[in-house]
Amino acid sequence: MIARVSAMGFGLALVIAAADQVTKEWALGTWFFPPRTIEVTGFLNMVAVWNSGVSFGFLAGYSESMPYILAAFAIAVSAGMSIWLYRVRTRLLAIGLGLVIGGAVGNIIDRFRYQAVVDFIDFHVAGFHWPAFNVADSAITIGVVVLLVDSFVRREE
Repeated sequence: MIARVSAMGFGLALVIAAADQVTKEWALGTWFFPPRTIEVTGFLNMVAVWNSGVSFGFLAGYSESMPYILAAFAIAVSAGMSIWLYRVRTRLLAIGLGLVIGGAVGNIIDRFRYQAVVDFIDFHVAGFHWPAFNVADSAITIGVVVLLVDSFVRREE
């Protein structure tokens, strides 16, 4: 049972990393060169953003080695989460870890390929724009929420 649950989590991580890279290639080929904004709905745009930092651009522009420092940190976190995933016994925990690991790997690939992460989804309401993000960022966020839900569900048991 443990091996099947872990395999499901690792499979999900692989699917997320692949989907992230495919969507980023699509974005790069469609509206990054030249950079432009495509209005999809009244609250959603596709934009061209190179994020050399972490969430919301934090730590961007500190040094030329920053993308590699951030990638090394993400690799270490992903390795630790992979060990955790290898030992999980519940599907919910495997899903959460798979989402976070897959998203992290997708962004790690960008840091090595481009020295920045490709962000392209822009949600906005009443003139307020959420910082641009991508499939990997979405998977990480959803994965963290799933991990939190799992911790509350198991606490109740």
